[in-house]
Amino acid sequence: MNQTADRPATLARATQPIGQIAVELPGSTAVFRRLKLDFCCGGQIALQQACDNKGLALDAVLAELDRLERPATPEAPQTTDGMIDHILTRYHAVHREQLPELIRMARRVEAVHREHADVPTGLADHLEAMETELLDHMDKEEQVLFPLLRAGGRGMAAMPIGVMRAEHTSHGEQLERLMALAHDTTPPPGACNTWRALYAGIAQLADDLIAHIHLENNRLFPQFEPVRKACC
Repeated sequence: MNQTADRPATLARATQPIGQIAVELPGSTAVFRRLKLDFCCGGQIALQQACDNKGLALDAVLAELDRLERPATPEAPQTTDGMIDHILTRYHAVHREQLPELIRMARRVEAVHREHADVPTGLADHLEAMETELLDHMDKEEQVLFPLLRAGGRGMAAMPIGVMRAEHTSHGEQLERLMALAHDTTPPPGACNTWRALYAGIAQLADDLIAHIHLENNRLFPQFEPVRKACC
């Protein structure tokens, strides 16, 4: 008997409609799209049946979906190396996965529902702008700042950290605009599964980006900045 399917949560997922999974598990839409499983108009079919219809191995699909599960973010390590490694795997890698699929879904929602009063016009363009800025920001951290911090370059780190803090402020402003365009991630009544999955994914992106910025601004960076003396 397959050990993956023995797990109660995974077994329950096999009987869930794929449209429900698409909404509840951000990132699953990319898996379904690649496997040509219709989670939107055909989303009422259980995952087991959808896999059977396509001749797909259910266990392999469940394993892919299991890898998307992101439990509550654990406390980041205290050491510089540990904290940076955590940032790279929990946030940088995740953002690089999140944004292309969100952009694709936003484009589809804007095209298919362009006559709907609540269509998030401009959302895909804004997500693309966020992706461009965020990728550039993460590249600078990975290529310049993080190696400097790992090497203990305390005296040289203040200036690049200042640049990163300023860019974090810009990310926060972009995030506010994103939430406004996405109506605070509340889909309209009767929204299709793609629309609902898009907003669920944006909500997760927002939570992840806020936690990412908090960790860098308030835990990692202060270790390498001059201590500010109280004025009185």
